[in-house]
Amino acid sequence: MRVIVAGGGVAGTASAIALRRIGAEVTVYEAYADPAGTVGSFVSLAANGLRGLAALGCLDRVRDAGFEVPRQRLWSSTGRRLGDMPRGRLGGDPTHSVTLMRARLVEELRAEAVRAGARVVTGERLVDAHEDADGEKVRAVFESGRTDEADLLVGADGLWSAARTILDPGAPRPAYAGQYTFSGLASGVRHDPGTFDMVFARAGAFITIGAPDGTVWWAAQVSAPREPDLAAIGLDRLAELYRHEERPSTVLAEVTELHRPTLQHVLQPVRVWRGDRIVLAGDAVHPVGAGQGAAMAVEDAVVLAHALAAAPVPAALARYEEERRARTAKLIKMAAANRDAKTAGPVARRARDVFMPLGTRLFYERATAWLYTHPLPELPRAGTLSAGGA
Repeated sequence: MRVIVAGGGVAGTASAIALRRIGAEVTVYEAYADPAGTVGSFVSLAANGLRGLAALGCLDRVRDAGFEVPRQRLWSSTGRRLGDMPRGRLGGDPTHSVTLMRARLVEELRAEAVRAGARVVTGERLVDAHEDADGEKVRAVFESGRTDEADLLVGADGLWSAARTILDPGAPRPAYAGQYTFSGLASGVRHDPGTFDMVFARAGAFITIGAPDGTVWWAAQVSAPREPDLAAIGLDRLAELYRHEERPSTVLAEVTELHRPTLQHVLQPVRVWRGDRIVLAGDAVHPVGAGQGAAMAVEDAVVLAHALAAAPVPAALARYEEERRARTAKLIKMAAANRDAKTAGPVARRARDVFMPLGTRLFYERATAWLYTHPLPELPRAGTLSAGGA
């Protein structure tokens, strides 16, 4: 089987690795020479995402590129502790969440894809694709005019996916979510290493993580009903927004590195996930948020490859959608609730500060077990594609 993967981010590279593991011939087309880029900040991989990386055979490399974060603490704007729980796992799980820069994650996955035998072509952005009349092949068209033909096209081209619109011209478009994010590094600030702290500040959530080298990795998720001009916002403005909270104010006063800011977006449920020879993966079909975007992309890759090893392409894509749709929909609802908690008004903040400590103690593990303990199938050995056919 020959596969075209559109997009060289986490979803695209993870898909390339998984499909190579089962023996597919894979070409990844990526718009940027360096898909890791400088956009974004750090990402965290919870236990479920780490199990997906283990299935792909690259868990150790990703772990070495980041650091473990065993604990998570939640704080009110007044400094009251609202929760203290394992980060991205259940209490008895020895698999600790791993945090690393997004660029490093993409670099490691792309390198593993190449080691596995995938071909990576940069400078090519998908603009169109057509399944042939008998449903046996798909032809992809790229911005440069280049074309390619394969048995399957995986649309892993992110939030602004062309593949999504190719499948359904009426597909939803991303909308501003009412938040934007600044992030960076700070030095000279006391912070427990390996701990994720989130302050529910008046201006929006403020996250800090203590890195092993003593630096603090931070992110400000600022609430703003109207889409702002990010170029007009700097550290002075952030310091003003978070002046009421001690920890954010202390960190922002010691910033040593500022990353490029991003707007947060949401996407209405995607109705069409697949055709006979085209399928969506990662943010192209379910931008979930809640710190689970990378993990869901890795899960997609494993499930898709397992389905393709067991059945011909159209049937495999139907099985993939069936397995992934309900899980990601549940997570999207959870992410929306998280967003609401971060942007709560004064009355809702007071209620949250009263009830969250009890809720995190009594219900955290019960509420998250479905997410963190989700089983993933083992990938069959290379060559099993012949059993299912193309």
